[in-house]
Amino acid sequence: ERYQTVYSRYEGAVAAPTAGLHFTQPQLEELAKKGIQIDYLTLHVSGATFQPIKTANLKDHPMHAEHIIISNNNLKHLLSLKTIIAVGTTSMRTLESIYWYGVQLLLGTNSEFKIDKLAPYDYDTNDLPVRDDALNEVLKFMNKNQTEKLAGETSIFIFPGYKFKICDGLITNFHLPKSTLLLLIAALVGEDWRTIYEEALTEDYRFLSYGDSSLLLPKGDS
Repeated sequence: ERYQTVYSRYEGAVAAPTAGLHFTQPQLEELAKKGIQIDYLTLHVSGATFQPIKTANLKDHPMHAEHIIISNNNLKHLLSLKTIIAVGTTSMRTLESIYWYGVQLLLGTNSEFKIDKLAPYDYDTNDLPVRDDALNEVLKFMNKNQTEKLAGETSIFIFPGYKFKICDGLITNFHLPKSTLLLLIAALVGEDWRTIYEEALTEDYRFLSYGDSSLLLPKGDS
């Protein structure tokens, strides 16, 4: 019971989305009073999240598929927002996967909601649709099929060189070396990840599930 966010609803994950453990109900209510819109997604965390990278080429690291569920309202809310901060790497991977699903639908490459680990790197970056076009295409697909919720799976692997399409920032705990999540951090903030983690080590911040939290933004944001 202690290893749950206050907003958890569905069984299926092998671990809690630990960035969300920092939020209490009063905090969520206070954020809402300040006009910060809060939305909820589902990604069932798998054991692969904790699997360290052991391959010489990181692209060969196996990424297990994780089950995700999004709603019609999720898409409408995303389309109405200018700034989107993901709470946890699970939310970030889900949000980015929604974009790539929209790309698949727009280009007619795959109507199945399934994002392979290296799918984002298979496209010419000059020909990619803007965020709203991709999201609207997913919304159009859901409306056409008269469904309020859409289930799929993602193995998306985010590492340096990845260009974020949905998320403008991330609230997350501190991760261990050789983890795919540390690569995700490096993709978001660039080489600044070293400075961030040096600070965490120097100040004896706590790592992992019950550790300290951070708000990370790409360089140049404030």
